[in-house]
Amino acid sequence: MAMLGGFSAAQLKKNASDGSSDVSEFVCPVCLEIFESPVITQCGHTFCQSCLQECLRPQKPVCAVCRAGLGHWTKAVELEALIQSSVASCKGCGIQVGLSQMRSHTAACSKYQEYIEEGVRTTAQSQPAITRLNTGPVPNRFTFTCPYCNCQNLDQDGLVEHCTSHHARDARQVVCPICASMPWGDPNYRSADFFQHLKIRHTFSYDTFVDYSTDEHTMIQEALQRSLLDN
Repeated sequence: MAMLGGFSAAQLKKNASDGSSDVSEFVCPVCLEIFESPVITQCGHTFCQSCLQECLRPQKPVCAVCRAGLGHWTKAVELEALIQSSVASCKGCGIQVGLSQMRSHTAACSKYQEYIEEGVRTTAQSQPAITRLNTGPVPNRFTFTCPYCNCQNLDQDGLVEHCTSHHARDARQVVCPICASMPWGDPNYRSADFFQHLKIRHTFSYDTFVDYSTDEHTMIQEALQRSLLDN
């Protein structure tokens, strides 16, 4: 059976048939948006075509997820067809929107913008802060708290290892602390399968791709444009 981004085609089709289900498997691990012109690499990971092009810039390009060398890739035709035929609810206005239209819808939806802005403010207030020279306090993106047991001071790799060892069978829906710390992350989103989300989204470092040097206004604007479109 064909595998797309770590999920079988049957699993994707099942989730796509229910507009209220978790659609995180349709989200690119680099830009954290619904796949656009998805391609799948020889190591089995899926990206937007434009995001893959960014990965190809270094002299020795590697996969953003597993760090394997990038040699060839193919269009993820079945995945793109599922995106074209699937819908999800906008978390701002609640309207059912085609996944292929979700980016443009959320950019224009005032209720969605209010939803994200409120979430960003809440996260900024609750997230432990560190101080950078000449910049003042910023959200802590270096250590995280386990959303299951509140174990603290885990770096990204430590959080993945901790959850793998202690919470692999925990079915509770929780907020991903890594995504919530990102400028575009949705701090209100509870992943339906957090363990699977960790394995697929957080086995590489965002520091490779992310510029954190942004003020609060820019953070909010990036959140509006690049927030997770999971449902």
